[in-house]
Amino acid sequence: MPILDGKEQERQGLMETANLMVVSARTAPKSGGRDDIFTAVVYGKEIEDIAADMEKIAVERKQEAWSQQAQNIRNAEVIVLIGVRGTISYVTNCGACGYESCDAFNSAEKRRRQDFDGPNCIFKTLDLGIAVGSAAKTASLLNADNRIFYRIGAAAKRLNYMPEASTIMGIPLSAKGKSPYFDRVYK
Repeated sequence: MPILDGKEQERQGLMETANLMVVSARTAPKSGGRDDIFTAVVYGKEIEDIAADMEKIAVERKQEAWSQQAQNIRNAEVIVLIGVRGTISYVTNCGACGYESCDAFNSAEKRRRQDFDGPNCIFKTLDLGIAVGSAAKTASLLNADNRIFYRIGAAAKRLNYMPEASTIMGIPLSAKGKSPYFDRVYK
């Protein structure tokens, strides 16, 4: 009878979980059925690249929380990135973006701000939230350690991992005896 190494099976399970999470993000409801969601699965050296960039941001901004979260994600086997092209409008003229009309929003200069591109259409931002929530739900149903991180997305944007996305969130995955993503104190 062959014996499969548990650690390797956990790694494979987390990769499968990540694959199912991107399916959940893709099939999550979108405003008007218009899909401007992007997904990616990051593992290996790229996780360290994200963590290292988060540490650079901590120094640049003098905010220790970036560095603390960088240490947290080094425990990840894989990270799911979910982004949205939010710089195009849904076309309802709701004004939630701060502009009087979708035409005014669409004509506004879209540029890189501190972490993401903007301005963003509220409907596209809501679509991102629904997709991220759907992916995190899938991870939870499969009992994978996970948590949604804004800072992972900001570093991924700086590293140009998803150039089409104006805003990105990251969800690290691990299988530990205790989730590494919830033990922290920010100053």
